[in-house]
Amino acid sequence: MFPLIAVVDDDASIRMALQRLLTSYGVDVRTFASGQEFIASVATHRPDCLILDMDMPGMTGADVQQALAESGTRMPIIIITGHDAPHTEARCRAAGAAAYLRKPIEETALLDTIAGCVGSRPLGRR
Repeated sequence: MFPLIAVVDDDASIRMALQRLLTSYGVDVRTFASGQEFIASVATHRPDCLILDMDMPGMTGADVQQALAESGTRMPIIIITGHDAPHTEARCRAAGAAAYLRKPIEETALLDTIAGCVGSRPLGRR
C-alpha cells in the first residue's frame, strides 16, 4: 500500500509539480489550495504525511499546524517555504514539524524526507 500524502500550497504550479513528482513514485497524493480546504477535509481522510506551504493567504502554514495540534490530529508535517525568515524553522519544528524545506525543493531531499516520515523507503517509480 502506498502512502497518502496531502499537499497544501496556494500556488497551483507547485501543487501540480509536487503531485506529478510524487505520483511518479507511486505515492497517492491529494492537493489543497488553502489551509482551510485541508482542515475541512481531515474529517473524511487522514493523510500519512502533510506537505505544507508556510506562506499562504488566509490560513498560514503555522495556522494549520496550530489547528491540527488543537484538534489532537497528529501526522508528520513537512514545511515548505519560499520566504524563509529568521527563526521560522525553529518555530515550525517546536510546533511539531518533522522537516523544513526551502523552495526550490530538491527532489531527492523531498523523497527522502517523505520516506523518513512514512517509514517506506525506497519510494519506487511506477
